Amino acid sequence: MERAQMLTYCLAKPGAWLDRPWEDEEVVKVGSRIFAFLGPGDTGARIGLKCGPDRDLADEWLRRYPDDAGVMPYVGRAGWNTLRLDGAIPTDELTEAVDASYATIVGKLPRRERPDVP
Repeated sequence: MERAQMLTYCLAKPGAWLDRPWEDEEVVKVGSRIFAFLGPGDTGARIGLKCGPDRDLADEWLRRYPDDAGVMPYVGRAGWNTLRLDGAIPTDELTEAVDASYATIVGKLPRRERPDVP
């Protein structure tokens, strides 16, 4: 999957919007919270996602895809991983991971910030 395709997929989520909080770093937010880190637009095809409520569950990605998944710096201990978009991880698993990250973050938002989901 290409980065542009993943960005489009993320932005199609209800209430999702693109933000650049640190220089040229791109993230996708819902409400006031990030659910996907895409980094600078000119870097490799990677995405940072919340892959579990804690490090133990998020580590399943590292066991299944040791060459294509890694712990995100700074927020990794909270279950965030970096996943390669152009590696061995199938597209359907990548989109499921985005869906799960989005759902987790929406579930933590205050009601007033939650998008209307059909």
